[in-house]
Amino acid sequence: MRKNKKNFDMSEGEGKTRVGVTALLILGLVTIVFPLYMTIVIAFKQPSEMTNSISGILSLPAHWSLDNFREAMRVTDFWNSLANSLFITLATIALSIVVHSLIGYVLGRCKAKSKGYNFIYLYLVSGMFVPFAILMMPLVKQTSRMGLANEIGVILLYTVFYLPMNTMLYSGYLTNLPLALEEAACVDGASTWRTFWSVIFPNMKPMHATVAILTALGTWNDVMTPLVIMSGDKNTLPLAQLNFQSQFGTNYNLAFASYLLALLPIIVFYLICQKQIIAGVANGAVK
Repeated sequence: MRKNKKNFDMSEGEGKTRVGVTALLILGLVTIVFPLYMTIVIAFKQPSEMTNSISGILSLPAHWSLDNFREAMRVTDFWNSLANSLFITLATIALSIVVHSLIGYVLGRCKAKSKGYNFIYLYLVSGMFVPFAILMMPLVKQTSRMGLANEIGVILLYTVFYLPMNTMLYSGYLTNLPLALEEAACVDGASTWRTFWSVIFPNMKPMHATVAILTALGTWNDVMTPLVIMSGDKNTLPLAQLNFQSQFGTNYNLAFASYLLALLPIIVFYLICQKQIIAGVANGAVK
């Protein structure tokens, strides 16, 4: 009798848990789908269809047309802005994966053995708590004096900005890679450099994908760094989208159409890396 009562209590508790999880999933779905629906609807509407009433804003467009997208591409010089954003993002990803994985490997293997390496690790990770607003003015002057007020300077700054987070991710992921791999390579006569590139670096593929998408999201959507660093000769997509905002208002129809166009490349990139990202997040937790 007690056993049946215990099983009943467990099943009742599991039922409540499932209801709670389902409610959270529905809430999360609404918070994602509703803004996306609004973005798509407004992007296809004409300004004359935008009214002050809620029903007018939420209603579907009277005529589905790509005119807003064509105009948004013209205003933002879309292809040139897209090329600049792609160059900065891809270069930042490549540089971050190479440099940050090296630093994460060294600190991940040595911080437990040496207080000095542990202090360096904590010092680097503490950089995540420094806001960009504090560094903005010194960086503007420094990059200008060094001749880096351009795309190259922005790429280098992004590489430094994402160093703390990526170093923490890589060093945490190393706890899942056994030392036996490195010891076997050492027995075969491989140097530390060869061991990293031939053994460790390929085995960190899931974390490479995680670092790539996190770095890409931050770089692709950032406005402030290119705005204050670059001289203004070249625009990224976020900078070009500032053209839709004026002193007297914002052209939401063209702006939302441009946002959708800018959203597509990062969604495609995420879908390509999705499986590796999930594996990297699951295995990269610090144990």
